[in-house]
Amino acid sequence: MKKFLPSPSSLSRLLPVLADLPVMALAYAAAYGIRGIEFGIPSFGLRGIVWTFATVALVQAACLALAGCYRLLWRFVTITDVPRFVLAVAVSTLAQLLLRKLNLQGDAVRFSYLIILMNGVLVLGGLLAARLLPRALLDHEPLWQTGGRATRVLLVGAGSAGSMALREMARQRPVRMRAAGFVDDDPAKRGARIHGVRVWGAIAELPALIRRLRPAEVVVTMARPPREVVQKVVALCAASNTRVRIIPGFHELVEGSARADRLREVDITDLLGRGESGFDDAVVRGFLNGRRVMVTGAGGTVGGELARQALRSGAASLALVERCEHGLYEIERELRGMSAAAEITPLLADITDGPLMERVFAEARPEVVLHAAAHKHVPMMERNPGEALRNNFLATQSLAELSCRRGVEMFMLVSTDKAVNPASVMGASKRLAEMAVCAQAGASKTRLAAVRFGNVLGSSGSVVPLFREQIRNGGPVTVTHPEMKRYFMTAREAASLVLHAAAVAKGGEVFVLDMGEPVRITELAETMVRLSGFSPHDEIPIVFTGVRPGEKLFEELDVGEASAIRTENARIFICRAARRDAAEVAALCAAARAAIDAGPDAVREFLRGKKTI
Repeated sequence: MKKFLPSPSSLSRLLPVLADLPVMALAYAAAYGIRGIEFGIPSFGLRGIVWTFATVALVQAACLALAGCYRLLWRFVTITDVPRFVLAVAVSTLAQLLLRKLNLQGDAVRFSYLIILMNGVLVLGGLLAARLLPRALLDHEPLWQTGGRATRVLLVGAGSAGSMALREMARQRPVRMRAAGFVDDDPAKRGARIHGVRVWGAIAELPALIRRLRPAEVVVTMARPPREVVQKVVALCAASNTRVRIIPGFHELVEGSARADRLREVDITDLLGRGESGFDDAVVRGFLNGRRVMVTGAGGTVGGELARQALRSGAASLALVERCEHGLYEIERELRGMSAAAEITPLLADITDGPLMERVFAEARPEVVLHAAAHKHVPMMERNPGEALRNNFLATQSLAELSCRRGVEMFMLVSTDKAVNPASVMGASKRLAEMAVCAQAGASKTRLAAVRFGNVLGSSGSVVPLFREQIRNGGPVTVTHPEMKRYFMTAREAASLVLHAAAVAKGGEVFVLDMGEPVRITELAETMVRLSGFSPHDEIPIVFTGVRPGEKLFEELDVGEASAIRTENARIFICRAARRDAAEVAALCAAARAAIDAGPDAVREFLRGKKTI
């Protein structure tokens, strides 16, 4: 008996057709009703009307199906889908006119041309109303009103992201947020309404609008808000003690990992991020898709983001090299949640262990190596210079040689702006690592290159987590010098730069990113204190502790014509630094090993003698 019953999938496909039948019937009856006012009931009577409707409904349903209207989910039909319905109804109307001309149903039930045309207009309106009206009622709910427990909010940014956020708020049941209005710096939008919500004025008018509209909080509804905009909003709202929140970033909305109504607190990355550089994802996907990728230092901030982006770009397998067990566990767990298809291999290993890395390469057989493992804490490396040389320089040299022997296609070193005219052991060790990598370029089929960039916001051991902890403990926040400045970028942008450079490198380059203007660390500390709801210098003191060994007041990232070559990407340059040959680097390695064996003072003397610091 069951084989004669329709399957659930067949029923689900029939449901939209069955739902349209009442609309078609009402439109057909209305057409005859309008005609009847002038001409009366046709001679073939109600039975003939029902009989002809069967033909009309069949033709209309077939045309709607052929036009793809029944493949659209009702709740997601928008104004952009209207032409599809217009086409379907127009074709069905022409088909009915043809049937009328051929007189296939006989003179007894011969319906008029006027009925066919009126029915086409009415059924089109009915089909669109049935799909668009429920959504329009939801989207145009009077959000500017307050009531119940809904939070009254003022939205910054009346663009597509703002419209999306407004619709998401309206769909919530019960409604938790109601919009008091928009502010937007586009003068053409002033006074306009978006889903019934008014655009009051520009961002500069926020203080007056907050006093007038009394929102509980201000929400930045821009998918990629510029740093200056977020800074301005936070500063204007601080005086009135109004909370500021922000919708998820553009990438999160596109990937579906966040919704426009799930707001988050404004973070320091929103205020210091320069507006992330746009690199060509298609180039990276074409390079990594189907390849075996190894990431060293995969448990770190940059290494972890490299692994995530490589996975999104279609890497067939990921070998995660990390010596910190907890960091390796966390990134492996996250990546397995992102993709069940890719092969992910966690490898607990120290890159300074040559025999172990030989076995790791033999097992993973990488085609692309992204080398992010390094000691990076400047004062710590001043106290432990031998470890800086061993891990940052000698291990990099060994991995680059191993990559060449194993036929790796691409080896990319993650370097730092501290390698430019280095004044610290850490910076000098990374400059030597750059020399080691570039010296081997051309000696095999492996392409080897390096990428320099500044501080990564929120990375482990950096200033942002330190300031957060100090503010949480009630202060003081410690800054080394009032004029200390640093370049900052997000982990996402840093990883994107590394992958883009790896995709386009020919071998032997040191890539540099134009990172805009550096940020004063004092301003960073003051901003973080304000974001935490305190007054800097008053409620949370900021004290200056003095420049630490190895630190500069200003890091250099020279992208001038004398020191760098511009690439096709306006924000990526290639350093003009002279390359060392393999023999010279081999001698440097031997001298470095001897200095390490002799002790810290010998290491510092070695670095000074080579004019690296």
